[in-house]
Amino acid sequence: MNTDLLLITPPFTQLNTPYPGTVYLKGFLNTLHYNTFQADLGLDVILQLFSKKGLTNLFDFILEKEIELGENSQRMLMLRDDYIATIAPVIAFLQGKNSTLADSIVQDGYLPEASRFAELDDLEWAFGSMSFQDKAKHFATLYLEDLSDLIIEAVDENFGFSRYAERLGRSANSFDELYGELQKEPTYIDRITLTELEKLIQQTNPKMIGFSVPFPGNLYSAFRCAQYIKQNYPEIVVDMGGGFPNTELRSLSDVRVFEFFDFITLDDGEAPTEQLLKYVNKEAEISELKRTFALVNNQVSYINNPLIKDYKFSEVGTPDYTDIKLDHYISVIEVVNPMHRLWSDGRWNKLTMAHGCYWGKCTFCDISLDYIKVYEPIAAKQIVDRMEELIESTQNTGFHFVDEAAPPALMREVALEIIRRRLTVTWWTNIRFEKSFSLDLCRLLKASGCIAVSGGLEVASDRLLKLIDKGVTVEQVAVVNRNFTEAGIMVHAYLMYGFPTQTKQETIDSLEMVRQMFELGILQSGFWHQFAMTAHSPVGLNPEKYDVINHSTTLGTFANNDMIHEEKSGLIHDQFSYGLKKSLFNYMHGVGFELPLNEWFDFKVPKTSIKSNHIETVLNTEVFTTHKPTQKVVWLAGLPTVEIVTKTKKGKTFENALIQFHTKQSFTEVVLEKEIGIWLIDFIQFLKESPKSVSYQTMKTNFEEHISEDFELFIYSKSAEKLKENALLIV
Repeated sequence: MNTDLLLITPPFTQLNTPYPGTVYLKGFLNTLHYNTFQADLGLDVILQLFSKKGLTNLFDFILEKEIELGENSQRMLMLRDDYIATIAPVIAFLQGKNSTLADSIVQDGYLPEASRFAELDDLEWAFGSMSFQDKAKHFATLYLEDLSDLIIEAVDENFGFSRYAERLGRSANSFDELYGELQKEPTYIDRITLTELEKLIQQTNPKMIGFSVPFPGNLYSAFRCAQYIKQNYPEIVVDMGGGFPNTELRSLSDVRVFEFFDFITLDDGEAPTEQLLKYVNKEAEISELKRTFALVNNQVSYINNPLIKDYKFSEVGTPDYTDIKLDHYISVIEVVNPMHRLWSDGRWNKLTMAHGCYWGKCTFCDISLDYIKVYEPIAAKQIVDRMEELIESTQNTGFHFVDEAAPPALMREVALEIIRRRLTVTWWTNIRFEKSFSLDLCRLLKASGCIAVSGGLEVASDRLLKLIDKGVTVEQVAVVNRNFTEAGIMVHAYLMYGFPTQTKQETIDSLEMVRQMFELGILQSGFWHQFAMTAHSPVGLNPEKYDVINHSTTLGTFANNDMIHEEKSGLIHDQFSYGLKKSLFNYMHGVGFELPLNEWFDFKVPKTSIKSNHIETVLNTEVFTTHKPTQKVVWLAGLPTVEIVTKTKKGKTFENALIQFHTKQSFTEVVLEKEIGIWLIDFIQFLKESPKSVSYQTMKTNFEEHISEDFELFIYSKSAEKLKENALLIV
């Protein structure tokens, strides 16, 4: 095989599903008829390492070193035959190929157990909410993590399943440390990586190899692979793109980087990669490159030809998973956390509804960069076309929309299109907690297959949310969370502490808001992140405005994004980390709500100023909802039946219509006036047959053409409310 481009995701990103960088780029290059091949090198390395042969070699290597090990590692060495005997069946089980092994895994005595299994005593209460298969997956995950601990202690301190040598990529202002590591002999893990890389090169014979580097934990392996290629295949052109260079390497100036890579491209990869391929094929000059770093006359040059236009998001093609061994990925359950379970368990097709962020204002976010700043949605029909193409090519109906924040109006149109085509899909995405997420819209999303959303509550304080320019209030988030929860959609909140000017009082009050949301059941999952100041965010660009002292005053020659800073108030936010995370862990699992907040901290904290029923009061405040003419009308049930019922009262005879209909979960009866009942049956028939969405205004007009009554009197009546509670949505 001869290929124009070999696309590689270097070790290690995730074990359950491919990272979408190469998948998106391959889909685009298909439209230009380039011959490409893609590989997840991290998966290849993991499967080689965690195999019967791999573990045999690993234990032999450790024994030959004759190093002094801790008690836990010594125990694992003594049990090496058990690990070698069980590894292949366990990996097959996690790949979904050996489901009956769950019984053996859950029963004591099959898996060798080391220190990670001590966690089981603390988690026993959680297993009641886990399925039998999930429990077995969690046990198998602990088994792999035990092996990972052994590798870290005895073989390679930088090892990690979803990151490798991450510290070398984090805030690497200077290239010195990483460069120094690359001058050393390849590690044990490196040698496996390079062996797998060699197989790929022999298989594909590429003119060019492109590494997609999304995170700091992929950086070292990408450089080690590039070094190998330069030493052994100097004729192959090597390029790096992806999330890490897009955010960290925008001011790159260290010439030593180009001992490893010929080019580094920034931002959307379509046009830059096309121009590189043209350059490699001698169809373009170096001056025609797009957003590309190169070494010119022994100096780092940034080439960005303005005549080369970017592709519209609608033109980039459907992501292509060809070449990737989809049935080889393994589903793990690292922690008993509902959203983390989605991230690490199951294989998801990755898609994007819209390029960039439609809000684009949050002051902690890198909103000055194109991947967020340039907002470009595509039509719902095209999104669902891509979903159908991916279902056909991957035989998988699960989708993770990886938007910065999926727009509510577009989510509505996508849901309507999925329902119209009667597709069976499961999907989840990231959102902003917009007030437009009404209960009806949430129910529509659920009917289309949406199972979860994640969004930024950040600091649950209205003052700080305003400073962040989040565009939401805590009360609004609570109502939206309630709507999603009542519709049966799980909600995960990204939580933040340490935003500039945040006080101790605000941190504790924020925790109390979160506590109340979990106690009321309107929030099911969350994670606390400490604020990090980045160079491309409004806070990083103007620290003085936020009372922050910036200590990153010198521009480095390598990575420049994370900024060292301190608050003028002197408050150290790190001290809250343990207490916030410990309390959240308990709240997620329904315990600890009655404890005073100071119980979670080992230092003195103020009492919360938030009333204990604040969120409940917000949710109990009734707000009358009016409908807009442009909203869509949706009927989720089957076609109703009507029976005319005659009723006599005080000598007068009335004819009513008994409307009966079934939903997937229930049976409902509603009594209406005869004329309205007959109209409703006809209108629902019209709704079901209409090739386009029907507006609220159309429904109103249709009603008033047939019924001599004010439509508003009907639509807000008790009978209509019953229809809306069960099947009639206005979104």
